[in-house]
Amino acid sequence: MIQDQFGRLHNYLRISLTDNCNLRCFYCMPEEDYDFTPTSRLMQTNEIVALARTFVDLGVTKIRLTGGEPLVRKDAAAIIAQLSELPVQLTMTTNGTRIKALLPVLKDSSIRSLNVSLDTLQAEKFFFMTHRDQFHGVMEGIQLLLDHHFHVKVNVVVIHDLNDNEINDFIAWTKDTPVHVRFIEFMPFSGNRWSSNQVVGYRDILEIIGQKYAFEALPGLKNDTAKAFHIPGHQGSFAIISTMTAPFCEGCNRIRLTADGKLKNCLFSKGEMDLLTPLRNGMDIIPLIHQNIAEKAERLGGQFTPEDFEKMVGSAIENRSMITIGG
Repeated sequence: MIQDQFGRLHNYLRISLTDNCNLRCFYCMPEEDYDFTPTSRLMQTNEIVALARTFVDLGVTKIRLTGGEPLVRKDAAAIIAQLSELPVQLTMTTNGTRIKALLPVLKDSSIRSLNVSLDTLQAEKFFFMTHRDQFHGVMEGIQLLLDHHFHVKVNVVVIHDLNDNEINDFIAWTKDTPVHVRFIEFMPFSGNRWSSNQVVGYRDILEIIGQKYAFEALPGLKNDTAKAFHIPGHQGSFAIISTMTAPFCEGCNRIRLTADGKLKNCLFSKGEMDLLTPLRNGMDIIPLIHQNIAEKAERLGGQFTPEDFEKMVGSAIENRSMITIGG
């Protein structure tokens, strides 16, 4: 059992397989030239599996694979296959560009639900936001997942004056397609030039949707990060991840393991615990895990509160870039 000083049990581990990605979304990756972590400093397949087993022994029941883009890693298939043998719910967050190529691997695994990041339904805007001409490939990947009966959530980072005018386009998509759209408030990370006036908040999103659709709230669970809703007659649903304006820290059960083997007890935490070096040196990493989680702040990494975020600038946050943390 992994518990922090506030009594929160942590049974959900997010493992970043790589900080490499084949897209260049500005809110995730710094605009300056970026040097990806050398392979020797990344967790290797056997190390990922060994660390995952340790966390499962400590009570972890769900593992999500993230990146960067996890499916660009050359040994992704081997990692997925070995983690599928663990007694956990295995899931993944992907940008969708490699779904077609890796579909047989996913079908043979224990993964039954995937989150696909897609911030626009317009091909031209997709190119503007990602600097890659991959929109149609992502849409094809999503359809392939649906055709093979995967549960598909679509993650949409909503940014004022960029894609907030597409919110109801995403809602319309859920009418005849069983996708579950999750609108995510824009969050500050190193190098992403975040500012508070770019944030489209939880209540703003609901107001926009309410102008066109009647919706009803779905029951939630203690550890949910998303507030979920359903529109009668729609095959899919929508939810809002309100990290900035209405955070959900009191029910947090998540731990993050970066691709270079550092444990982060919060997405916004300044500190991290190196597990990879001690693992390679044959040390017992369990005390380090407990120490890291015991030091977890009560809210938002101890760096800000929802009440003062409107006065913040992105440079006020001491943290990694999103791509080096893992989605």
